Order: sequence, then C-alpha cells, then structure tokens
Amino acid sequence: MQNSSTLDIDMLQKMANTIRFLSADMIESANSGHPGAPFGLADIMTMLSLHLKHNPKDPDWLNRDRLVFSGGHNSSMIYSLLHLWGYDLTLEELKRFRQYNSKTPGHPEYKHTCGIEITTGPLGQGVANAVGMAMASKYASRLLNSEVAKIIDHKVYCMCGDGDIQEGVSYEACSLAGHQNLNNLILIYDNNNITIEGKVDLSFSEDVKARFESQKWEVVEIDGHDYKDIDRALKHGYNQTKPLLIIANTTIAKNCATKEGSHKTHGAPLGADELGATKEKCGFDRNRSFHIDEDVLFRFRVALEIGDLAQREWNKLISEAPLKEQNEALEILKNRDTSKIVFPTFEVGSKIATRESNGKILNAISKAMPQFIGGSADLSPSNKTELEGMGDFPNGKNIRFGIREHAMGSITNGIARYGLFEPFCATFFVFSDYMTPACRMAALMGLKNYFIWTHDSIGVGEDGATHQPIEHLTQIRALPNFYTFRPADANENIACWRVALEIEAPCGFVLSRQGLKVLDNEPSIEDIKRGGYLIKKSKNPKVTLLATGSEVEIAIESAKILEEENILVNVVSVPCFDLFSKQSKDTIEEIIDKKTKVVAIEAARGLEWYRFAQEVVGIDSFGISAPAEEIYEHFEITPKAIVKRVKEML
Repeated sequence: MQNSSTLDIDMLQKMANTIRFLSADMIESANSGHPGAPFGLADIMTMLSLHLKHNPKDPDWLNRDRLVFSGGHNSSMIYSLLHLWGYDLTLEELKRFRQYNSKTPGHPEYKHTCGIEITTGPLGQGVANAVGMAMASKYASRLLNSEVAKIIDHKVYCMCGDGDIQEGVSYEACSLAGHQNLNNLILIYDNNNITIEGKVDLSFSEDVKARFESQKWEVVEIDGHDYKDIDRALKHGYNQTKPLLIIANTTIAKNCATKEGSHKTHGAPLGADELGATKEKCGFDRNRSFHIDEDVLFRFRVALEIGDLAQREWNKLISEAPLKEQNEALEILKNRDTSKIVFPTFEVGSKIATRESNGKILNAISKAMPQFIGGSADLSPSNKTELEGMGDFPNGKNIRFGIREHAMGSITNGIARYGLFEPFCATFFVFSDYMTPACRMAALMGLKNYFIWTHDSIGVGEDGATHQPIEHLTQIRALPNFYTFRPADANENIACWRVALEIEAPCGFVLSRQGLKVLDNEPSIEDIKRGGYLIKKSKNPKVTLLATGSEVEIAIESAKILEEENILVNVVSVPCFDLFSKQSKDTIEEIIDKKTKVVAIEAARGLEWYRFAQEVVGIDSFGISAPAEEIYEHFEITPKAIVKRVKEML
C-alpha cells in the first residue's frame, strides 16, 4: 500500500484525467464502448491505486487483493489501469480495443488479458463472484493462518453499479455475505443515478443503504469525486468487522465538456468534438491521443516495486521455520492429488439411485482432497451432498447456500477462480435454469466447478411437471466447454468422476432420484473419455440402442426381448454426450455400427440425438404428476414400447 497520508490533489486529478482520456481514446478509436462509467469512476480508481495490494510482475500472487469489476462495460478503464500499473498490456493493445484478436475485448475476459481476475459482463455476476472469492479467502485463512502469522490477509474489492445492485443474483449473494460476516469484502457502488434509459428513479427507488444494513453489512456513503473522502472510506476497510459497502455518489461522464451527467454517455463514444473540448477543459492537448505524462506514469508504475516488495516479504514470511506446518498445508492445497481417493464399491445387481452413489463419491473425494468443498441450495438431504463429519463453512467444508440457486453457481465460480479450491454446488436439475448464467461464465473461463443436479427426469414422479426436467439436458449440452455426465449406475458414476476430475472445464452431474440397478459392467476411463461405449455387443446386430442414465437399464431390457425374437441388438451407454460428440468419425463408428438402425432413448427432449440416431424415444411435452413407473408408461419409455418402436422401424 502506498502512503496516502499526504494527498497531492492536483496530481491525483491529473492521474484520474489520464485514466479518463486513455479510456475515451480507446472507445473513440474503436467507435464503440462505454465512456460514462470510466469518467465517473476515475477518481475512485486513482485513490484505490494507493491502497491496492497487488504485484503486476506476478498477477497470480496468492495474497494479492482481488479486484472485480462487476460492470464489465468498464473494460476500457480496466485496461487503462492495467497498463498504467505495469501489467503485461501494452499501449498498442489499448489502441486495438475491441478489435479482432486483441488483448482488449469489449468485456474483460479471464485468461485472455493479463491481470483480469474474472470474466464479467452479465450484470450482478461479478458481485456474486467477489462474494465467492471472499468466502474462499476466509476458508483459506482458517486452514493456513495461525497465531504465529497470517498467510492470508488480503481484501476482495468489487466495483459495481446500479445495474448490478438491481439484479437478483447480487441480492442473494450479498445476503449470504452478510450472514457469513465476510469482513474481507468491500463493495464499491458507483451510485451515479443513471441507467441506459435515463434516471435510475424511472425503475428503482429503494433505500440501498437500509437494504445492505438489513443484510448485516456496514455502509459508508461518500462523495466519489472527493479524494479525501474516498481515502477515508478505503482506510475504514482496513479494520472492518462486517462486509463493507461504500456508496460512492458520482456523476456519470464527470468532467465532460457538455455531456456530464448524461445517460447518453453510457454506451456510445463521446465524439471527437466533445472529447477534444473535454481534454482542453482539463488542461490536456486536444490533439494528442493515448498520451501519458511521465510524472503520471511514474506514480502509477510504483505499483511494480511496491507489489514486488510486498510479495517478497510474504515469501520470506511463509518460508520461515515457525511456519513449516502452515507452508506444508499450503503446498498440499496448491498441488492437488487425486490418486489418494478411495472410491466406494457397489454390489452388482443391487439398486441405488445415482444421487445416492454420488453422495458416497463426494465424501470419498472430499476426504482425500482438502481442496474439495461445496454445498447445496438447502437440499443436501435430497441431493445427498452432505460431507459427513466435515463441519460447516467457514470452519468446515459444507457450505450452506440457502435457497439461493442464482447466486450459488456464481459464488462457486468465484471460489474456483480463487486459486486453491475445487468447489461443487447442488440443486434439483429442473432448477438449473436459475444457474445457467453461472454455468455459461464457468464454461467461458474454463473453471473447475462441479454442478450437481439430482432428480433428473420424469423419475421425480409425483411432484409433477414443475419439477420434472424435460428440455434441460438439451439446453445444457448446447453449452460449449461444459461437460455434462448422466451416469447409468453407481459404477459408471465413479468412472465419470475419475474423468471429470481431470477436465480443465466445468462439469455437471445429472443424477436420478429413483433407484437404478448396478449393472454387470466396469467401464474403463477410456470408455468415459470417449463419452460413450458398448455396454452390450451382439454379432451382426440390426439395431443399436443409445441411452443415458436411467434409460440404459431400459435399453438393455429392450435388447433382451428383441433378441428373443431374433433381432440382434447393440446397446451403447453415452454418459457424456459432450465428450461423445467430439470424437472422430472412426471412433464413433467403432461404437455405433453404421450398418445398424440407431434408436436413442432418453426421458427428455432429446433433439441432439438426431445427430446419431434415426429414431429418438424421448418426450416432447411437459411431465405429469404420478408415480414414476406410471409416467414412464404414459410416455412409452418402457421395454415393451421400445420393442414395438424398433419393430415398426425395421
């Protein structure tokens, strides 16, 4: 942290205006972007530069402060700051803002641009991500800190605006943050009273201060353009005892010549005339673009030396002899080891729901991997996700998310991004609809986050159409870089987890409520890596039945009946359609005999199966309320009905 006891207001103003004009020049060059927010937040970000603990030389330093921009439309300002601080982002890349193959895309993307903590853009997601990072930090400090030394003592800062505050996901996340007393979290609210359509009071009039105080947050309100006021608020965060909301009253497009305060500056370039006039107003040369005075650059770039010194002191701290035990614990967290997992065994012929076998698997993984933590949206008895004897967060591994599916996925994205943990979260599959924005962001970032979805089909039974997923498998399989597993039985469930643990991307597990027979097969890791395999093979088959999950058993029974009538059948289990669809034509033809008629069976919409099958036995309506067996009869997903369909096709 830089010494901010004596503030040079003139220099701070010059630094802030440099941020403003770098941002505006980027937007003007691209003829696209959002100048209003960078102009409004530049003063706050200049002051935050004096307080932020980070090392541009090592963006992944574990004990750095995290800085999340929930309003990803602030990207021009983010990139300006990263360049000014000394991250690996050149001025040439700023000039290529929003252009093909640049490091400065329209919204910030983790892994794409050095220094970006997490991909943001959909409003509210970043707030929940920041809550997840703060939770991860809190749990890490419980594991690693001692009376001897604090290995983890950083802050999580999150910049947000009116849009983030209005989104429901942020409400859920902030409610949990208050409940968990995350006193390492600082949310800075850019309260400029402007949205795209005009003044905020067109659609939003609640008392934000009272709302957050009711959620057990501490709240301070400041003038977002008064450097001393900003400095006092940030210093207040050093000793906060609750999560802290800083309501920063700002003016959108602050310092603009004629457009200050206008909602029209949110999402369109200022224009050459306005930008030139604004530069003149602030004492800058209107004809110079992407200009940084040396005295300004020097003051921003001290982040390199200060951050490097802070990290070297931290490295020295954790290497000292009294911290041997803490350092060993840190090394275990940083170097995951799946080889120590002792997976459960299941008796062939017994019946067990895959949600039940999955619960045993989760416990086995968590016992062997200190990195593995998670919880359910108030459904652990139904999802079977309780980590037995492992305590509750923050002292233990079970995270009680409450009924907050929207935020749960985004929070676990933040936990996954933190750098030490591999989280899981769980709910009923039908409620995955509430989580798809988080699933999409996890896939975009390639985060190792595990989504557990139980009660996977019409097998839910009497709860009826509202709780029976129909279209959900098709929807989630359409998501790039997301791997959805629907295991046929307990043993296939184990094999799926073995593969999922090694995938550098989010994975979903879609699991049955009803008991499924443990089949007489042991799929290999290679079988699962291919996404599908022959679970029953015949000589010179006429038909191939493809199935997943609970329908694999139905397919096997159907094949037995057909073979009694001299119709030879292969049965293929496809536990991961996403992996299967990536295989080469030759591999797929090893599994699906191209000389056969192919029928896919799944108690779901099943549109994706037409890629491989001539016939799909699925569901093209919503479910009904009845015992599961009767629903399967109603939708003709039974051995008898499938035999009839196959014979008609032949």
